[in-house]
Amino acid sequence: MKRGLVLGLLLLLGIGCIASAQSLEGRWILDIEINPQEVVFADAIDLDTVISVSYTISSWTFTSQTALDQDGWVDQDFSTTGLLGSFTLTSALDLNPDATFGSWTTTVGTTFAGAVLGLELVLQGNDTFLTLTGSGVSAGVSIDIDIEFGDDDEECDFPFSEFSIGLDFAFCCAEVSADVVFGCDGFDHITLATSGITTSLLPWLSIAGQLTYTLQTKSLTLSPSFDFGTVTCIDFYVSVATGSDPLSFGDISIDGIELSCDVGVVTFTGLSYWGAGGKPGLLAGKEYWEVYAISSNDDACCGPFSFDVGIYFLENGLKLFDISFFDLNMSIEISHQFTFDMGLEVDVEIGATIWTLGFDIEW
Repeated sequence: MKRGLVLGLLLLLGIGCIASAQSLEGRWILDIEINPQEVVFADAIDLDTVISVSYTISSWTFTSQTALDQDGWVDQDFSTTGLLGSFTLTSALDLNPDATFGSWTTTVGTTFAGAVLGLELVLQGNDTFLTLTGSGVSAGVSIDIDIEFGDDDEECDFPFSEFSIGLDFAFCCAEVSADVVFGCDGFDHITLATSGITTSLLPWLSIAGQLTYTLQTKSLTLSPSFDFGTVTCIDFYVSVATGSDPLSFGDISIDGIELSCDVGVVTFTGLSYWGAGGKPGLLAGKEYWEVYAISSNDDACCGPFSFDVGIYFLENGLKLFDISFFDLNMSIEISHQFTFDMGLEVDVEIGATIWTLGFDIEW
């Protein structure tokens, strides 16, 4: 059985939550321009907003940047930078909300025997470009070398067939392995896998999961076994059923899975539910089957301020990774008597955007 399960902001390939030095930071920039001369209200508002979330662990930073406007979701970028031994690595992936590949750029730099060496790999459209650089100073002489491969005339340059990256990292209470593959035409797929997922509700059950994403599809495969321990941040929604969809053991079915953990002053929640009947948690009363969200959890750190950002998914959506709905909310207590809150809802399936403002005054 295969089911889709998007990790949303967690496509940041090296995210880990169990480490000595980590932080989850973000920025939401919202610009709204209102033209009162317009007769039609929809024409009177121009909206541009960029949501950036960065996760830092040790010397690595992983970033997701989402751009929205009044017409919906317009751009999605992922990037990472960090140190691998003596090498400095950066990588930026541009994906389009219409489920097409934009570009992927990766650079590697290091210093060896006094020389600065660099590599840049670019995949864009059907073209592949590779640039090798070197520079140094010897006996008062400065040397710079650039070697470039690739042009716009070949379907796949010099020739290039596949590039893959393997990662192993900790996320919340799970050990995750990731494989990212780029082919001649760009991004091919990413697979994330984990094993030993357990719950105290079913002390005899252990589950391994594998998620695979392409630009058009994603799938989740769950494999049961009978060797497990206790997981504190993952909950399973279990029901008794006679069918075998989506995952059954005799009369016992797993209808959903939820992961929740605190990372600094924010809480990450991921909930997927494919069972019949009412949905739990953040999915209650909604048509979507999956949600990933971050929200504030520490008033002492942030003061009288709270926020939450949620990304919702349909099972067969029309956009990248089946993302269908964005829900962003913030609230600030300007004084004990006055609270301001704002929310933004973007339905990327139909291109509808709702912006809300609220005031709470007490005396």
